[in-house]
Amino acid sequence: MEKMFYDMGGLLTVGSDPTGNGGTIAGFGNWRAIELLVEADGFSPLEAIKIATMNGSIALGFEDKIGTVEIGKSADLLIIDGDPSKNISDLRKVQYVFKSGVGYDSKKLFESVRGKVGFY
Repeated sequence: MEKMFYDMGGLLTVGSDPTGNGGTIAGFGNWRAIELLVEADGFSPLEAIKIATMNGSIALGFEDKIGTVEIGKSADLLIIDGDPSKNISDLRKVQYVFKSGVGYDSKKLFESVRGKVGFY
């Protein structure tokens, strides 16, 4: 149904729903949702990435500020060990995240919360 909605011009997005009890961990649920767009719904990896980034900014009315990598926009960038445009699960191989111009080592961040946050 998601693919049909999208193909008919619907604006499909990806995101974590807040539970109010801390049960949602930003980012982690999105990985699987993006993979499922490819695996279960038949989207190409690039379509799934667009749905998870650009479409979310459009739905929120922030497309002039975020959602794509362009001059004048704010963006958090990922350095990934792989090519998610060919293998969507490579999204899980984040090495570094750049937020507000500062680079973070993902492995060190994940290790710092192991056993404290989520299932990681």
